[in-house]
Amino acid sequence: MGERVTYGEPQLVRLGYLCRLQTGLTVDGTRELDGDVVTRPYLRVANVQAGHLILDSVTEITVPRAMAERSTLRAGDVLMTEGGDLDKLGRGAVWHGELDGCLHQNHVFALRTIPHQLDAGYLAWVTQSTHGKSYFESTGVKTTNLASTNSSKILDFRIPLPELSEQRRITDFLDAETAKIDALIAKRRRMTDLLALRRERIIERVLGLEEGHSTALIPLKYLVREVSVGIVVTPAKWYVDDGGVPALRGVNIQPGRILAEDVVRISEGGHVENRKSRLAAGDVVVVRTGQAGAAAVVPSEFDGANCIDLIIIRPGDRLDPRYVAYVLNSDYAKRQVDLNSVGSIQAHFNVGAMKKLPIPAVSRSEQAAIVAILDREIGSMDALCERLAVQDRLLRERRQALITAAVTCQLDVTTARTTNDRDL
Repeated sequence: MGERVTYGEPQLVRLGYLCRLQTGLTVDGTRELDGDVVTRPYLRVANVQAGHLILDSVTEITVPRAMAERSTLRAGDVLMTEGGDLDKLGRGAVWHGELDGCLHQNHVFALRTIPHQLDAGYLAWVTQSTHGKSYFESTGVKTTNLASTNSSKILDFRIPLPELSEQRRITDFLDAETAKIDALIAKRRRMTDLLALRRERIIERVLGLEEGHSTALIPLKYLVREVSVGIVVTPAKWYVDDGGVPALRGVNIQPGRILAEDVVRISEGGHVENRKSRLAAGDVVVVRTGQAGAAAVVPSEFDGANCIDLIIIRPGDRLDPRYVAYVLNSDYAKRQVDLNSVGSIQAHFNVGAMKKLPIPAVSRSEQAAIVAILDREIGSMDALCERLAVQDRLLRERRQALITAAVTCQLDVTTARTTNDRDL
């Protein structure tokens, strides 16, 4: 098997001593397909998730039979991914033979364990532990949007290796315990989805935007002082690490709120040159690209800031900014944005479309009353959603800690307490 490396308890063993790595197929449109060929299901990176597989969109590929035999999956193989988001490198899932004769692409590695030394399920759990994630994140090659690993780094991964019987106990324990946690997470997700649906129905009802309602609608441009756009052309040339002026981007805008994390800063010179995109407290900023249409009111702490690639609505005297934000974040407005967005990869909403967006024409006093009603009815629902989000985060943290403690033998899996709703 090779030399064992000791690092605390238990011993760490190089993965290459415990399994064989099988590489997959490279798609080649020029490949000759005469003679003895086969058509088989073909697993890609998108099909392999941490701990599970997504098999509802498996494609097929036609290749020479001899080539297919070299990349055919076997029940018990542990699938690990070569590239993707940094935090997903090396994610492992066990193949149980779900599709007969299934092949895998070259960006998915199949690790075939030595059965009397390493349990496949245990290996998959190790890759999902903090120990595994730390290894692949520290050794992965990072680019602007993606990261990658390779077969050498996978085989050089040192894993905790208790006795085989203990590996199987750990695997059985984690299979059972994470299933309970995942069920709790799914339950909270369903509750959040139902609350979101109810929330949208209340907003549309109070705003008079329900289908069949007779509220008069007027294009936004006739009710506001100005609609413009933030810095669009090469904004990065103005970025500075220290000093300067904060500049909001799409990543900072969520429906109804602004996130202060990851706010970039631009130079004073850039701020002066782009004075038209300066923000004032009470302006409404709207995402143009990605989560197009998400809107939030600029708070006092960002008064005088700038913005990048955002639509800026300056309400003027006829519109309450919070009323505008409620309208723009409604399902009605989302449908309008979807209809008027362009771009095949990311939705992109422009100033012209925003100016034409029809919104209810009601007086300032009616707007204030509507905002008060929505604050009251929606506020309690948002608080509950926030509580569910906190519980979701705690459950995911518990899941991660449980996996790590079990595979590093810091937890006696024979006596560990199970997880239930009372833990939250």
